[in-house]
Amino acid sequence: MTGMIKIPTETECFSLIQEYNMLPNIIEHSIQVKNVSLIIYDNLNEKDTLNRELIIASALLHDIAKTSSIINRELRHDLKGGEILRELGYDEIAEIVESHVIFSDFDPNGPVTEKEIIYYADKRVMHDQIVTIDSRIADLVKRYGKTEKIREMIINNTKFVKSLEAKIRSRMSGDIDALLELE
Repeated sequence: MTGMIKIPTETECFSLIQEYNMLPNIIEHSIQVKNVSLIIYDNLNEKDTLNRELIIASALLHDIAKTSSIINRELRHDLKGGEILRELGYDEIAEIVESHVIFSDFDPNGPVTEKEIIYYADKRVMHDQIVTIDSRIADLVKRYGKTEKIREMIINNTKFVKSLEAKIRSRMSGDIDALLELE
């Protein structure tokens, strides 16, 4: 059993989405993040170290705690989501979900990881629309930039998102923007 990771099927993900009462707009966002993630995965030059099912499940469940966080006014839906997924035995997904707001351990020279794909795809999807990084950052500042400190954190994060984008672009067989236009 070593090396085996527990990943819910797409059907099981949708059962969890219902169980955790995700709002329809958050479900639509998560489905679009999955679509963007798969476009990236399908067009990567090297993907033998990546797990497609892990990408699908992580994309669909990355905002599993967002609805309850909105209702309960919790600030970190990413950490709450990780907690929920760990309790369910989905440790690898939990790690990805915990990193989709604040990313750690970025290696610009290493292979593209599932965690990077989900993080990046989430930054390309505003609500359920595929947008540029600049549009998404502007939206995040507008919606979540309640204080100067938070606005500054979001804006400072733009440099990281762009370096992650450069890493992903350099490892794809097609142009990401052209591929995303097809959606």
